[in-house]
Amino acid sequence: MNEMEQKVLKTLSHQYKNIAAASTEIINLQSILNLPKGTEHFLTDIHGEYEQFNHVLKNGSGSVRRKIDEEFGNTISNKDKKSLATLIYYPESKLEIVEREEDNLEDWYKISLHRLVQVIKRVSSKYTRSKVRKALPKDFAYVIEELITEKEEIQDKEAYYNEIIHTIIRIGRAPQFIIALSHLIQQLVIDHLHIVGDIYDRGPGPHIIMDTLCEYHSVDVQWGNHDMVWMGAAAGSLACIANVVRMSARYGNLATLEDGYGINLLPLATFALETYENTNCDAFTIKFNTDYNTKDLGLDTKMHKAIAILQFKLEGQLIMRHPEFHMEDRMLLHRIDFEKKTICVDGKEYPMKDVDFPTVDPVHPYELTEEESKVMLRLQQVFMRCEKLQRHVKFLFSKGGMYKIYNGNLLYHGCVPLNPDGSFMQVEICGKEYCGKALYDILEYYARRGYYANLLGITISSDFTFYTFVSFLAFSKNLFFTESAPSPVFPLFSGTFSALPSPSRYRQTISHPPFL
Repeated sequence: MNEMEQKVLKTLSHQYKNIAAASTEIINLQSILNLPKGTEHFLTDIHGEYEQFNHVLKNGSGSVRRKIDEEFGNTISNKDKKSLATLIYYPESKLEIVEREEDNLEDWYKISLHRLVQVIKRVSSKYTRSKVRKALPKDFAYVIEELITEKEEIQDKEAYYNEIIHTIIRIGRAPQFIIALSHLIQQLVIDHLHIVGDIYDRGPGPHIIMDTLCEYHSVDVQWGNHDMVWMGAAAGSLACIANVVRMSARYGNLATLEDGYGINLLPLATFALETYENTNCDAFTIKFNTDYNTKDLGLDTKMHKAIAILQFKLEGQLIMRHPEFHMEDRMLLHRIDFEKKTICVDGKEYPMKDVDFPTVDPVHPYELTEEESKVMLRLQQVFMRCEKLQRHVKFLFSKGGMYKIYNGNLLYHGCVPLNPDGSFMQVEICGKEYCGKALYDILEYYARRGYYANLLGITISSDFTFYTFVSFLAFSKNLFFTESAPSPVFPLFSGTFSALPSPSRYRQTISHPPFL
């Protein structure tokens, strides 16, 4: 027995006290390996759309309906199948309608309960009895286990099960029991959930999605670029905070920050109203949906412009602090000719849509004014002290990472930078070069280190979280990028800049494969 085997056996001895206990676990694990593999559910680019997310989660992307088809075949009509599926997806709402419209409610309860039990037997067949038992709701665990477990010793099984269901209806617990069965089916139909990046931004409810994920029975998260910028904001990165607020303003979702997370934006609103009162903000339009209150449009547009300028300045400062990031292409404020209203890129001038930036000093374009510094300090304080945001970000750290290997599959959001010949591109991080898996590992290390060190009061720059957000996770979302910023999460600052005052996207088209 070598040294490694001794270490492994010593560790296992703490879990399994004797040979009998270890043998039982080996038998259990071996039997599990022979069961059908549990269903994995993959979701990505949710972007705050909580209603669509909840619906997909409830129906398992069609898995529930497939199980109904498998179980009942042609024995019930398509109309009944759709009705049963709706009951499983939204039991509370469906029950309200049925109780209001159904003439013979007792018969409906009886039929629905029998069908739900059949579906549960179907979806639980691939799991061990122990795993199913752990998933059962506490209030009805014993009753559900009786209904889904075959009892060979009972002569008249049909009468036995019918009596259980009849009793449930007779004592007035049928609605609660139906709700419990429906939620159990939703849980059993999906064994494990993979969120492959981008929970945040654009949509109105990322905080609702995060609350749901925090309570989900089995989940992992691969960080996307939009997730990482929120993680950086929670760690106190000013550049990340500016990105988060600007993105929320851009899509008319400032309520996500104010109502969802309780983040006070009054200092920014006051600053924007005073500083940009007589400033043209047409280039900083808001993309809003039908729920948006257009009464806020004027203020939100000013806030959008104010935070965008702050973002450009703060990103410029960060890039100057870290020349090794090779992100100079994102620094555009110093390229603007305010008199000619143009911007010079690679020796070529382009007309600007807007150069009315009252807080930008052409001589020192990346310096914050005193008022801007105060606004960002207040925002930094509220982001770092927001209990709900910190809880959600800790969940992302505990359940997530830059990548994950699960059941032989490599999951990651974005890309891995490659050289023209298809080999892994070397990227410099803190004076050392990394590529492929090692690159992702070191970026995740710095993201975790920056966040948890800040929580402990240790001042460690979270600039690497911003760098990863900008450079690494969304490379594959756009084939256009600059060669000087070889990174896997997000391509160019010019994408933001072009959406605002610049004329067109300044990007180089690369013909060779830039990512994996």
